[in-house]
Amino acid sequence: MDKFFDYDLIVCGGGLSGFAAAVCASRLGVKTLIIERYGFLGGAATNSLSNPFMKYMEDEEWVNKGVFGEIIRRLDLKGGLFSGNQATFNEEILKIILDEMTEEAGVDVLFHSFIPEVKVEGDRITSVITASKAGLTEFKAKCFIDGTGDADIAAFSGCKTETGDADGFCQPMTLNFRISDVDRNKYAPVCPGPKAELYGVDSKEVTKTVNALYRKFREDGKINNPRENLLTFPCMSENMIHFNATRVVMHDATDPFSLSDAERIARRQMAEIFYFLKENIPGFEKSNIAMSAPQIGVRESRRLVGMYVLTADDLLSCVKFDDSIARGVYNIDIHNPKGSGTVLKSIPKGDYYTIPLRSLMPGEISNLIVCGRPISATFEAHSAIRIMPIATCIGHAAGAAAYLGITNKKDARDVSYSDVQDILLKQGGLF
Repeated sequence: MDKFFDYDLIVCGGGLSGFAAAVCASRLGVKTLIIERYGFLGGAATNSLSNPFMKYMEDEEWVNKGVFGEIIRRLDLKGGLFSGNQATFNEEILKIILDEMTEEAGVDVLFHSFIPEVKVEGDRITSVITASKAGLTEFKAKCFIDGTGDADIAAFSGCKTETGDADGFCQPMTLNFRISDVDRNKYAPVCPGPKAELYGVDSKEVTKTVNALYRKFREDGKINNPRENLLTFPCMSENMIHFNATRVVMHDATDPFSLSDAERIARRQMAEIFYFLKENIPGFEKSNIAMSAPQIGVRESRRLVGMYVLTADDLLSCVKFDDSIARGVYNIDIHNPKGSGTVLKSIPKGDYYTIPLRSLMPGEISNLIVCGRPISATFEAHSAIRIMPIATCIGHAAGAAAYLGITNKKDARDVSYSDVQDILLKQGGLF
């Protein structure tokens, strides 16, 4: 390895959070690089088909704005946002928008590159090593942002992290997929399933009929998926349905063998669901599996243990932190790490919780900021703040903090939160 590149800021991971961090910092004049393992930006939105965006407005008032709001506006202008809910989006148009925004901001982007190693001297990261088709390459920077989604950079540099619940199990993984050529004239809210009476199902609402029949198949051992129901969402394409319905439990997204096993289990579950629908539910007779996500969706893996650990009580009590850098209204949403069932706890109507800047800061490394879902939070709190609108806003703030640390020659954890808030205000953010 005889070559290296030098930047002010390196963002490790090009998901929506890392993307927002890079765009924010680069717009402020910071020489910035994103390192991303796929050939496109967007993270879970594009590589895992996590769609639609979860709740980002309350009573028609924006809660998550800034860079995220810009993404929404651009999607709408390009016809990439479903008018029926303003949340379902076209992933291919999103990829184009993210390319455009990074190019406009002057962000350098490196695709198809993993980061297997981090070099540390004292309490500072000096460089990261990438693995790609070109071999191993070293990248140096003044500041680093961990947007990997799994807190890889934090863990590799010696920061304290946690995994899962009290037993160490994370929320289950889900492979999202889509079924095309569904006859919507048959698959309608008033049409019962053709075999409903055979299974003692008495419902005129097809979604209830489908799930009642699905549960019967599970009880009879014909379906092995531990998820208790089939969760579907609309697609941008007519006669196509998006399924968020597979559930792989007790697997570790940071263990490559466990992650590989999870992918194969999820595809088997997808096949079970598809043939169950095709053989039993009206409207699916001529349907096809249109696609599955390039990668299984990971709700949770490592979490940073940082300068402040955000708790469920903080969220449910709608605490307004002095150093708040993002808001949220999404509820606590815990998919059972070991099997069936989902725990939901709602945020008070008309209110919102906040996320403190301290939760982005590890205590061990002075020039590292963590953004996105693995920030410092408990298992329960993480289940709410992990969604893409909130993660994007967290990334926006991380980019502002990185800029301040670099330009003022300060440790990232010593920047003024009020200065971060000033930048967010100027760039349309809410906190």
